[in-house]
Amino acid sequence: MATDWLGSIVSINCGESLGVYQGRVSAVDQVSQTISLTRPFHNGVKCLVPEVTFRAGDITELKILEIPGPGDSRQCGDSQQMDTAVPGVGCQVGPSQNGTGKVLKKPTSSSAPQNIPRRTDMKSQDIVISPQQQCSKSYMDRHMETLSQSKGFRRRHNSWSSSSRHPNQVTPKKSGLKNGQMKSKDDECFGDDIDEIPDTDFDFEGNLALFDKAAVFEEIETYERRSGTRSRGTPSEKPARYRHDENILESEPIVYRRIVVPQNPNKEFCTDSGLVVPSVSYELHKKLLAVAEKHGLTLERRLEMTGVCASQMALSLLGGPNRLNPKNVHQRPTVALLCGPHVKGAQGISCGRHLSNHDVHVILFLPNFVKMLESITNELNLFSKTQGQQVSSVKDLPDTPVDLVINCLDCHENAFLRDQPWYKAVVDWANQNRAPVLSIDPPISEMELGIDAKWSLALGLPLPLGERAGRVYLCDIGIPQKVFQEVGINYHSPFGCKFVIPLHST
Repeated sequence: MATDWLGSIVSINCGESLGVYQGRVSAVDQVSQTISLTRPFHNGVKCLVPEVTFRAGDITELKILEIPGPGDSRQCGDSQQMDTAVPGVGCQVGPSQNGTGKVLKKPTSSSAPQNIPRRTDMKSQDIVISPQQQCSKSYMDRHMETLSQSKGFRRRHNSWSSSSRHPNQVTPKKSGLKNGQMKSKDDECFGDDIDEIPDTDFDFEGNLALFDKAAVFEEIETYERRSGTRSRGTPSEKPARYRHDENILESEPIVYRRIVVPQNPNKEFCTDSGLVVPSVSYELHKKLLAVAEKHGLTLERRLEMTGVCASQMALSLLGGPNRLNPKNVHQRPTVALLCGPHVKGAQGISCGRHLSNHDVHVILFLPNFVKMLESITNELNLFSKTQGQQVSSVKDLPDTPVDLVINCLDCHENAFLRDQPWYKAVVDWANQNRAPVLSIDPPISEMELGIDAKWSLALGLPLPLGERAGRVYLCDIGIPQKVFQEVGINYHSPFGCKFVIPLHST
């Protein structure tokens, strides 16, 4: 009868709108399809009213948390959690008489009252496994049989259970309904006597010492040598180590020959994209500039183009945007510009003017001469309008190291300038300053240059420069393609989207 469930503690789920209620069953009315709970809790919070009544249509799920003992409607019996059925409520029901479990869905219309099964009847029934659970049950049986044969597992489990239990803690009684078969499985797996547990702990270090790792590895290596299965080399072979800037895949770059000179070049260079740039002799280079000037590329235009490209390269060597920005005024770079009384010196003065326009502190050294070239006079007139400083004595050069030295002292024709006292004094100052040197259009000479350059900037096509020229760069000074063809050079521009590109020795 319904009165047998009075005093049970239940949990009623009324959906998202009403929430979940817990409480003790105080009344069940089969005619009106209602159930009442006393001392209710709503979503874990105690309700202000002493009793709450629910209709069957509002209940989504009902769970019985505790069932009172026989003859006691206030006290609960063994602690358990199970699902049962209330008339008109859709939830999982207990086992049926034919041994198969099923789920009843909530009907759309009211149904006839049904009797709630007695607790005594459920105790006498066995646990029922639905047909969908037969596969998992058979797997569980096989797994439990395997565990029951392992004495070590049983001992470890019992040792852990006995050691982790508090001395004052009372072991609760096992709750729930179990048949004899499941209980026997538990007894076989976990029912060993505590007296059989060994007192000594497992000796991990002693068992690890029994394993001779060196002998096992030697046996594996011997087998791999004999069978020929070794693929990573013997232990004595050290693998090749690579730096962070080296390529592991050894492959030669693709070579493009799109520039052909009329005479066999003494030296060839290669760009980053693999294009071969041959060197030309000084006579062919001088002829190329003369033909370009005849077609309108005057000396003034060439000086301006050279000054722009050289200043752009110098700005990148000085730090580029990381150093030259309005927020970094306290780190203004200093450049020492060493120029001679010739066209190469005029190129350096043009470079210094552009550097000074970009907020670089430029110190221009130019010796005093009675008569200067017109190109030098024009460039000095423009340089004097900037914030740059011009000196004519070595004593006026800075004593502290500068950020960059731009060398324009040497030229191709006037080699006698190297014997002048001012030239030797400037060379000594540059070597003692220990600043990196950039040479603009350095000449080819059998005599060793006084200042070793770290970078050298060639114009149009490179000359066969030696190792003391440092790393060679090439700048575009605006010579048209047909001018190259007129002097017998099959030319295709290697610059791409840039005006200054690096060259690598082949």
